[in-house]
Order: sequence, then C-alpha cells, then structure tokens
Amino acid sequence: MERFKCEVCGFIYDPAEGDPASGIEPGIPFEELPSGYKCPVCGAGKDEFFVYD
Repeated sequence: MERFKCEVCGFIYDPAEGDPASGIEPGIPFEELPSGYKCPVCGAGKDEFFVYD
C-alpha cells in the first residue's frame, strides 16, 4: 500500500500504521479514508496529500 504525504506540513499517512488520533485503524488504504479526512497535524484536506515513496 502506498504512503501519502501532506504537502502543507509533511505528515505521512502510512496505511500500515493508520491514524489512531483520527480513529483510523491500521490497514486502511488512503483511497478508502472518508472524503472529509483531515491531516491530524495541520488540518489539510485529502486533496493536499500526494503519493510518497
């Protein structure tokens, strides 16, 4: 699964870790996150993330 990076603050969403602070369990691909998902660090929307490898 691909990791995604917030272009605003640099937070990396790693599906292997999920986002416990936002209630996202490990194993959830970025594409399956709710449309209203926000970066837990800066609050940027999903459209502010890009594929990070």
